[in-house]
Amino acid sequence: MRQLVIDAPGSYTWHDAADPALTTPEQAIVRPVAVACCDLDVAVARSRAPLPPGYALGHEGIAEIVAVGEAVTGVRPGERVIVPFQISCGHCRECRRGVTGSCGTVPPHAMYGLGSVAGLDAGGFVADLVSVPYADAMLIPLPAALDPVAVASLSDNIPDGWRTVGPYADELIALDETDRRVLVTGGLSVGIYAAAFAAALGARVDYIDTDPQRLAAAENLGANPVDADLPDPKADPYPVTVSTSAHPASLAATLKATWPSGVCTDTGIYYGRTFTLPIFELYMTGIRFVTGRVNARADIPHVLDLLATGLDLSPAVETVADWESAPRTWAGLRGKTVITRG
Repeated sequence: MRQLVIDAPGSYTWHDAADPALTTPEQAIVRPVAVACCDLDVAVARSRAPLPPGYALGHEGIAEIVAVGEAVTGVRPGERVIVPFQISCGHCRECRRGVTGSCGTVPPHAMYGLGSVAGLDAGGFVADLVSVPYADAMLIPLPAALDPVAVASLSDNIPDGWRTVGPYADELIALDETDRRVLVTGGLSVGIYAAAFAAALGARVDYIDTDPQRLAAAENLGANPVDADLPDPKADPYPVTVSTSAHPASLAATLKATWPSGVCTDTGIYYGRTFTLPIFELYMTGIRFVTGRVNARADIPHVLDLLATGLDLSPAVETVADWESAPRTWAGLRGKTVITRG
C-alpha cells in the first residue's frame, strides 16, 4: 500500500508500506475516505512545530471498514466510521473513567500520524489502509446525515473545540441571559470549533483573531468576529474563556478576561517553552485553568449529540483536495484542509 510521509521540512511523498493484516480478534482494518489536517499538521508544514520528519501523516478522518476480527461486534465491513486519533482499549481504568487519551493498556501517547510525539506511532491516515487495534472500543459509526468532509476532524480538533465549552453548558445556562458569554481567542481550527459549539449552546460568543477567513468562518457559525490580536482589557469578563493560539501573551490576556470562579481552557501546545502563570491571581479569583490533550473517544459522542441538532461545521473547512494531490496539498497547508477519495 501507499502512505504519505514527511521526508524533510516541506517535502511530502508517497511511500510503499506493507498492507496491515488482521492479527487479533479485536482488530479492524479501515480505508480512509476523508482525511483532515490537524492544527498541529499546519504548524509542522509552516515550520512552527519541532517534529522531526520521517513519519506517516494524518490523524483525523472518516474511514470505511474493510475487515474486522472475529471478536468485533459493534461495526461491520462497509460501514463508515470515525477513527479517534488516540489508541484506547475501552476496558482499562483510564478508559472506563473517560480518559481515553491516556489508555493504560498501550504506551503513553499512543496515537496516529504524529511520529516522535507518539509513545506508539500507529501510522498515518493518508494511507490506503489503517489498522485499528480495538475496533469496538474505538470506532464510532458515522451518522448517515453527516458529510464526511465537514466532520473529518471529529478524530481530534472538533472534540478538542467541544471540550472547551461543552462541559460548562449547565453553568452557562444557569446564568442570566446577558451573562451567557464566551470568549475565544482564536488560532487555526480549534478556536472556530469552540466558537461554533458555544454559539450552539446558546451563548453569545466573541471570537478574536486577525485572519479574515477564520473570522468569516466564526461569524458563519454564530460568533461575533473581533479583528484584534488580544482581548480588550477593559471589556466585561467572561464566565468561560478559551485560548487556542499557543502564544503566552494571548493566554495571559485571556486569563485576565475570565471572571472570578470562571473557567479558562487553553488548547495550545507550547513545545517546551516556559513562562509565568499568575498562580496567586488565579488562586485569589478562583479561576479554573484547564490545559492538556482532549480525550477524543470519550468526547465524540457529545459532539454527535450537538451535530444531530443541525449544527453544520463545514464553514471551518478552508480547502478540499483530491487524494492524488495530497503531497503538494499537505506541503502548502494553511488552514483546515480535507483530502478525499471515492
